[in-house]
Amino acid sequence: MQAVLLTLTLCALQLCPAVLGGPQHQRFVLGGGWPLKLTRVHNFAWKNCDPSDPARIKSLNIIPDPIRIPGDVTVSVSGATTITLEAPMTAIVTLEKKIGDMWLKVPCVDQLGSCTYDDVCAILDSLVPPGQPCPEPLHSYGIPCRCPFKAGSYGLPSTDLYIPNMDLPSFLTNGDYRLKVILKNHEQEFGCVMVSFSLHAESRWFWW
Repeated sequence: MQAVLLTLTLCALQLCPAVLGGPQHQRFVLGGGWPLKLTRVHNFAWKNCDPSDPARIKSLNIIPDPIRIPGDVTVSVSGATTITLEAPMTAIVTLEKKIGDMWLKVPCVDQLGSCTYDDVCAILDSLVPPGQPCPEPLHSYGIPCRCPFKAGSYGLPSTDLYIPNMDLPSFLTNGDYRLKVILKNHEQEFGCVMVSFSLHAESRWFWW
């Protein structure tokens, strides 16, 4: 469970390259607007939405806080699932930003924001094609990176990762955010996690 939700959460934050060994600089320029350079993520917190879900995260720690980008982070995570997680599997991602005392939903734009991903297994296959070994450190600790995820417990001990330079679209401005990820198979909910964090970005005044 933690492998699925952590991967999807990082992807929602556009941090997949740091985990999967992708390019060392990522650009996400939407709608022709000036991009923002992400420099810091802080106030990170998480919780399971429903402890009775069959798949849940038991622990998730990311240090330091704040996370400076580019820079190194240390991640540890553990979790368990009492059922096999397999296709078809849908991820419903809701991203909200705090404006005053209200939380406003960030729309889905170019697959970033509050989006529904109808085929999570296909997305994972596109990240790591079948036949290829899972990237480190998942491979070393026996954590699967594609469907199916068999029932059992999984754990990633404290592991150092590098977060590369990243540009964000202009609508992801500085502020407090919360992210909810629900995994479902048809009408059955497998698991759900909520993550909160704050973003700090700087404007870029020229194109790369």
